[in-house]
Amino acid sequence: MKQYTPQDDELFRPLIVSKGENQLAGGWCYFTDVEVFNGDCSQVVSAKDIEDQTLIQMTRPRSPIAGLDMGRPNIMGILNVTPDSFSDGGRYLDPACALDQAMKMVSDGADILDIGGESTRPGAKEVGIDEELARTVPVIEAIRAQSDVPISIDTRKAAVGKAALAAGASLVNDVAAFTFDPALADVTARARVPACVMHAQGLPATMQNNPTYGDVVKDVSKALSGHVAFARSKGIALDQIVVDPGIGFGKTLDHNVLLLRNLSAFHSLGCPILLGASRKKFIGTLTGAETAADRVSGSVAVALHAVSQGAQIVRVHDVAETRQALRMQGALFH
Repeated sequence: MKQYTPQDDELFRPLIVSKGENQLAGGWCYFTDVEVFNGDCSQVVSAKDIEDQTLIQMTRPRSPIAGLDMGRPNIMGILNVTPDSFSDGGRYLDPACALDQAMKMVSDGADILDIGGESTRPGAKEVGIDEELARTVPVIEAIRAQSDVPISIDTRKAAVGKAALAAGASLVNDVAAFTFDPALADVTARARVPACVMHAQGLPATMQNNPTYGDVVKDVSKALSGHVAFARSKGIALDQIVVDPGIGFGKTLDHNVLLLRNLSAFHSLGCPILLGASRKKFIGTLTGAETAADRVSGSVAVALHAVSQGAQIVRVHDVAETRQALRMQGALFH
């Protein structure tokens, strides 16, 4: 069996905190001031002037997730075993091709693999449970037979999550945050595995039909707080919940940009942050890269920005390119 070794553990090691600085989520970023929102207004205040519990949430070191150290950035490699995903639909539908790609991503430096058998791109239709099982379970079993790399199952359905965990997956990544099939939260809790809850406004088929927010950062944060509370009510420990603001899931270009600019705000939820923006349409809109395959450089730029905001996991198609960029960022960090 090929053994998995986490990459670059010495990069992004924490600095010594200077007087007045606070370590963000026990990681590699520090802050002295925070922006406090009150209704439609906000003001920047010293971190020492905010509520103790809020400061604790923002500074508390995050526990390991699926064996991954949340004190450094982690790369989640995307493996879509679907015919219709927006970037690589159909390329890895064959299990042998999927296994080859999985092993390549591990070799390239992926810390965890995210396996999905249902496209949730804008306009996508729901896939039946039997079909989703047939696409994902054999691939997870094949990967697990060759490597002990952590595996995430990207699904909204309890039956798929249960089978994937039995096959060797170690994290449930639900783009619907347990709203599509609440029983998936029970499956996750019983298995004692971590969960990633993502924000989405609407279902994939309709979510890009005029998405509207009062204040997108506050609204998404409030919704994620509710999702975290629901997961906890089902027995999933707070330190085993990851949050994802859901870039492109019921958001306009401006919404996506505002969420990325204010990504660090989500540390106040007390959970690790996963950022999935790889090759998405907004990158093409901003850079003129019409096809998903041409958005690699823009995707890497977004991943580096997310890490500079303290995001612990970046979900990407282009593992080698992202790993190289993170190695440079880490080397220059000190």
